[in-house]
Amino acid sequence: MSSSHDPDHSGNAEGITRREFLKGTGAAIAGSTVLAAPLRAAALPQEAAHDARRAEGGKLPASLRVNGVEHRLDVEPQATLAEVLRDTLGLTGTKIGCDGGACGACTVWLDGDPIASCMMLATDAAGHEVVTIEGLARGEELHPVQSAFIAHDAVQCGFCTPGLVMSCAALVERNREPTADDVKAAICGHVCRCGSVPHAIDATLAAAKAMGKG
Repeated sequence: MSSSHDPDHSGNAEGITRREFLKGTGAAIAGSTVLAAPLRAAALPQEAAHDARRAEGGKLPASLRVNGVEHRLDVEPQATLAEVLRDTLGLTGTKIGCDGGACGACTVWLDGDPIASCMMLATDAAGHEVVTIEGLARGEELHPVQSAFIAHDAVQCGFCTPGLVMSCAALVERNREPTADDVKAAICGHVCRCGSVPHAIDATLAAAKAMGKG
């Protein structure tokens, strides 16, 4: 006895046919599309705002206080503090090395604390006091750490030096009697390819001693 085979009516043990299965799958896909739609719609206002900003030149107003001087600027929303310091304000003593917060070359002070300026948006620095290597000295008088770096030959290629100086100076401003371990901890995020770190430690200890006597 022969029997016809209908592919749309071949069922499983529970009697679900292929046609019913496909219908159910289609409904699930449609449901997921409906759920996804509000997410896409929610993103539209932000995208529209970005498009409008780009149409206007893509820049945001920012007021930055750097080395005691107030600067009113228009900056790209994605511009880092390091980029604005170097490219807009011409303060090229701040170096960009890894551009990922791992080498310390771009270190500046933010309200007295050393930070990696390549990891902060320029707009986020608004309302804070920024000090770069150019602003560390008092007029023609170098900061004691700067003078000590020269005296102790802590400078070779010089690329890492501004960041090292900023971190070491921040340390001695807070602690006039640091140990070598304190200095090592302060500069642990810095990379020096020339091997000047021992000289930088000696220079920082000497600067702290001189400042303590003053």
